[in-house]
Amino acid sequence: MARLFGTDGVRGVANTELTCDLAFKLGQAAGLFLGGHIVVGKDTRLSGDMLESALSAGIMSVGGTVLRAGIIPTPAVALLTRELYANGGVVISASHNPPEYNGIKFFDAEGFKLPDSVEDEIEAFIKAGGAQEVPDGLGCGIVVDVEDACEIYIEHAVQSIRRQGLDFSGIHIALDAGHGASAMTSAEAFKRLGAEVTVINDDFDGTDINVQCGSTHLEPLRELMEECGADVGIAHDGDADRVMLMTPSGEEIDGDIVEAVCALDMKQRDCLPGNTAVSTVMCNLGFVHAMRDAGIDVVQTKVGDRYVLEEMRASGYAIGGEQSGHMILLDYNSTGDGLMTACQFLAAVRRSGKNVEDAIKVMKRFPQTLINVRGVDKHALEGNAVIAAAVAEAEAALGDSGRVLLRPSGTEPVVRVMVEAERAEDAEKHAQAIAEVVKQEL
Repeated sequence: MARLFGTDGVRGVANTELTCDLAFKLGQAAGLFLGGHIVVGKDTRLSGDMLESALSAGIMSVGGTVLRAGIIPTPAVALLTRELYANGGVVISASHNPPEYNGIKFFDAEGFKLPDSVEDEIEAFIKAGGAQEVPDGLGCGIVVDVEDACEIYIEHAVQSIRRQGLDFSGIHIALDAGHGASAMTSAEAFKRLGAEVTVINDDFDGTDINVQCGSTHLEPLRELMEECGADVGIAHDGDADRVMLMTPSGEEIDGDIVEAVCALDMKQRDCLPGNTAVSTVMCNLGFVHAMRDAGIDVVQTKVGDRYVLEEMRASGYAIGGEQSGHMILLDYNSTGDGLMTACQFLAAVRRSGKNVEDAIKVMKRFPQTLINVRGVDKHALEGNAVIAAAVAEAEAALGDSGRVLLRPSGTEPVVRVMVEAERAEDAEKHAQAIAEVVKQEL
């Protein structure tokens, strides 16, 4: 049986895979494994009310108190857990997934995601049927509404900029809220900092979250920028734990570029612990070169923000991220935070005295070709001498100006072949050659 917890909580199609019964038992687990007071937030999905009710009932059935935050970004729940001195936090969201999906993810009292070992204990608890003993009627828990939940989060972001002696006056921001939770927070935060904000997709009906909009579909943002002439574009995913940005000319500013700009700014301000930025093995080679040229070390982890965070906490680093726009700034929050990331990026740009298009020139993105070789025995990849020879040949040809990465999919019979090079045609040529060998061998 597949593990219940993925890299970002429990996730599945609502009411089919992620059922009310499962949500109830996860609520019981939250109350018993984390403690008595649990912050509960959700994104805008139609199934959010249903799963919130079931999860909250589970928490209360073991005597816990639900601190109900309502519709709110995931990073806000992590923040509120600390600000309200709660024992833990739970978010009902499937992040960037389509509207029919939903998910449940946990934070500990410090706002960090739970380690694998605790998730394994919770999974065993659920497989055993949940709580075997529960209090009687006089021992049941209650719900307390956190009426200023969004306000606490908005002000946290605003003050992070004001304490630096900055604001965003004179900046015109085009914002795509993705019909998600950021509709409650981001535009207001930017406006308080003095920016002019033109926003789209800040309404929601529960069925439109992430649909052809937000950080995974940037076309609406590009069109909006052409219409309104904004200085920068910002797009969130459904729960606003990540962000993608855009220049006035429509150039995408992904997580690698955002991290490069922020890391260089931190180094210049002497607030880059260990002189190190953390990323994953999938980051663009241009990021590694930009950091190297600036005298900044790069540590690369497995794909997944939880692995980035583990490395940051273990080594005392302050900045880490993924190309997808999921960035962690531990000076400000304990998890990926799309609003905070956008704020700190704009602060770095403002300090540089440049416009956005010039500020991002600190990194040159290397052309990248990714080929998914399907229908293969991915488990036979390791140790295959013929494939290893093909990779070595490509690496020798590319030298320091490119790289090759082969990675089996975690969920499908797929091997991913990724090649980066200074020239797009070289990346394509070597990726195709290696992919052909993978097909023949596996």
